[in-house]
Amino acid sequence: MSDATKLYAQNGDPGFPRIVLPEIPNLAQMETYESNGGYAALKRALEMDPAAVTDVVKKSGLRGRGGAAFPTGLKWTFMPKGNEKPKYLAINADESEPGSFKDRQILEFNPHQLIEGILIASYAMGIKAAYIYIRGEYYKWYKILEKAVEEAYSRKYVGENIAGSNFSVDVYVHRGAGAYICGEESGLMESLEGKRGYPRVKPPFPAQNGLWGNPTTINNVETIANVPAIIWNGAEWFAKIGAEKHPGTLLYGVSGHVNRPGVFELPSGTLLTDLIYKYAGGVIGDKKIKMVIPGGSSMPPLRGDQLEGVKMDAESLKGVGSAIGTGGVIVMDEDTNLTKVLLRITKFYWDESCGQCTPCREGTGWMKKILQRMYDGGGKAEDLDLLVRVANNIEGNTICALGDAAAWPVKFTIQRFRKELEEELASQERSAAA
Repeated sequence: MSDATKLYAQNGDPGFPRIVLPEIPNLAQMETYESNGGYAALKRALEMDPAAVTDVVKKSGLRGRGGAAFPTGLKWTFMPKGNEKPKYLAINADESEPGSFKDRQILEFNPHQLIEGILIASYAMGIKAAYIYIRGEYYKWYKILEKAVEEAYSRKYVGENIAGSNFSVDVYVHRGAGAYICGEESGLMESLEGKRGYPRVKPPFPAQNGLWGNPTTINNVETIANVPAIIWNGAEWFAKIGAEKHPGTLLYGVSGHVNRPGVFELPSGTLLTDLIYKYAGGVIGDKKIKMVIPGGSSMPPLRGDQLEGVKMDAESLKGVGSAIGTGGVIVMDEDTNLTKVLLRITKFYWDESCGQCTPCREGTGWMKKILQRMYDGGGKAEDLDLLVRVANNIEGNTICALGDAAAWPVKFTIQRFRKELEEELASQERSAAA
């Protein structure tokens, strides 16, 4: 086994490699990363034609790990050819989705693989400047990443004539100011340009009109961190890992009422029940599960009695009426107050709405007021239908997906737990009448 194979596919098992979080101590240090084969994939990529690098990523089936699961290689092909205008790469490290905390594991434990992936992607698309937009609250991880970038510059992996080639690129780390809306790709670009993080109307899309009006590609941290392993091991190797239509490993962040919350790197398509009971240690107190949100707070929830056989990949979750999102699994036990959960989630989206679109700006506030009244004991029988109507008026009627993110938890929780919520409201009305 070569050192590079040790780094890019820890364990050497094609069915269960550690691609982005290998179990190598002190991997965040440049010396450790290099001694385990780090930057070997970059050197290999620089010997290839840029179009061939994109083709390998495309054939691997790598899909975005930031929520939409869009094919990465296909996205790279949208970047215009030629050098008439500057081209940019923006890495989305603004990990602000409640329930999602997997990207910061890469930033802390394997930042050089992220940087290496950025360099390979930049070479493939003819990009001369890359920006890592990191969440403002991630100060610790910002400092780790800054140090890693400085080390990469000192070793001539970043900057002019990388590794003795004719390719040059600069990498910048940019801190956000703590706004969830800047995790939306066009809001991110507005913020990078020094403006208020208002999402843009699309089209035009970033590949045509991105940063400062120039072609731009935006990728998630975990997505790009997979690229060196794909270049080193080949497209077929990656495509055989996990689910056929959503290959590779995924970082699953499990939180809520479980005994061992944490981030687990597992093949895509892992059973949701295995994730909860085998890896996260089961539910605290051996209680039953009432609800699971499988991909961060904005994804449609699943009932506890519909989890059997559910696989954690984009296509499988779509088939059961949810989505993989960021892989942030939130587990809630049988004693969970669903009204309180919805109120907390809705408060977040109301507070984080940029206010640009009326349905989102006003609708999130209306849902919050209704849910607050329900939680305080003054709910009415018609409140559930009212909440669904408001959610439907938000969904699909906003510039960006924050409106959908706010609407889905409310809409689908009511749809899937209506009987329980109706009983709660009936109890409140009886108490008010007594």
